[in-house]
Amino acid sequence: MEDKYYGILLEEMNSNFKLVLEGHTGLRNDINRVREELGEKIELNTTRIKALDEKLSTRIDAVEEKLSTRIDAVEEKLSTRIDAVEEKLSTHIDAVGADLAAHRRDTEVHRPLGKVSG
Repeated sequence: MEDKYYGILLEEMNSNFKLVLEGHTGLRNDINRVREELGEKIELNTTRIKALDEKLSTRIDAVEEKLSTRIDAVEEKLSTRIDAVEEKLSTHIDAVGADLAAHRRDTEVHRPLGKVSG
């Protein structure tokens, strides 16, 4: 009679092991499915990131080129204006210098006569 119970017990244990193995197989399948889905999503996101990177790089390059052109134009304008101001100031300074020289000559010609030089 004990053999009969051992047989029943072994069958029940075998049945339980089969259930555990089926559960493990189901979990393994689920894990593999999730892994594949994540792999696909990662690949898709990688492709999107590369496309976005390329698009942004192109736009940044275009902005950089525009800014460089504008900066060069501003630099040229400022250079021209500075040169004009410098030339105008130089002309004015020369005129003031000429006026001072003329004034000095005029002053030296009309020195007071009553002074004794020592």
